[in-house]
Amino acid sequence: MAAHPLISTPFTAYTTADEVLRGVDLAGVRAIVTGASSGLGIETARALTAAGAEVTLAVRNTTAGAAVAETITRSTGGIPPRVVRLDLADRTSVTRLVDAWRGPLHLLINNAGLVTGGLERTQEGWESQFATNHLGHLALATGLHDALALGAADRDGARIVSVSSTAHMRSGIDFDDLHFARRDYDPQIAYARSKTANSLFAATRRWAPDGIVANTVNPGGVATGLQRNFTPEQRESLDAAEVAGVFTYKTVEQGAATTVVAAVAPEFAHTGGHYLDDAQEAYTVPDDADLARHPHGVKQWALDPATAERLWTVSTDLLRA
Repeated sequence: MAAHPLISTPFTAYTTADEVLRGVDLAGVRAIVTGASSGLGIETARALTAAGAEVTLAVRNTTAGAAVAETITRSTGGIPPRVVRLDLADRTSVTRLVDAWRGPLHLLINNAGLVTGGLERTQEGWESQFATNHLGHLALATGLHDALALGAADRDGARIVSVSSTAHMRSGIDFDDLHFARRDYDPQIAYARSKTANSLFAATRRWAPDGIVANTVNPGGVATGLQRNFTPEQRESLDAAEVAGVFTYKTVEQGAATTVVAAVAPEFAHTGGHYLDDAQEAYTVPDDADLARHPHGVKQWALDPATAERLWTVSTDLLRA
């Protein structure tokens, strides 16, 4: 179990992103939201813009991103979001975004996610879900470290929010076979590993001395485009989890709320390495805990500092190769 008192906020599973931001002035805050051309990314970007932030939509499809930016501008009257291309599975694309960024960055919302129905690999031979959801976001964050440090100095802290999932409870990290070179491929296990990796990124607390805090969120069950590649087996598993009470579907506005809590709530301004669920810090459960009994917990393997450091080393070595 967690050694520290769990951090609580005034918000609940039913709170919306706009409700979290009520009365919050984000004028002068510069934010990047990855995967902001659909689902949770759109709502997160819209809510931040409505609160006054200068938001950059980092998306694979810039045409779709431009349409989202136009809609956000019309609906909020805020600063028109910028749109930049980002393919997290392509290191060149990540490098281009990093090299083009100028000035401070105050919020990095690692929201984009990939689900595949079968084995797909990047040009490096990496398993695509792990490469996109974890390695791509790690490369982006490390590349933007100096901008985040500037943001931290500028506004008494910068924040990174990594979007994970209850799926992390299905699997820890298999360091002996990160990319399914030897074992049979299971897309659900691959996705689970990538979501555990998202949490472990925050668990390092590596950049706290620079004023940069990273926390992980579980948005809950939200119907988005992420499910478009589900196999029948994956859909059956999701339906069974809903019946078992593992989750109840939220609206997109409610799903984005926990991301926004991690991004702006004063309770998380100077402390990182936490996993949030339903706008609160989640309780830790053993690695063999039953998901159905602990739908709002976080497994130890997703927060373990030693595992986080090992994953950081292995991942950064891969990215440098």
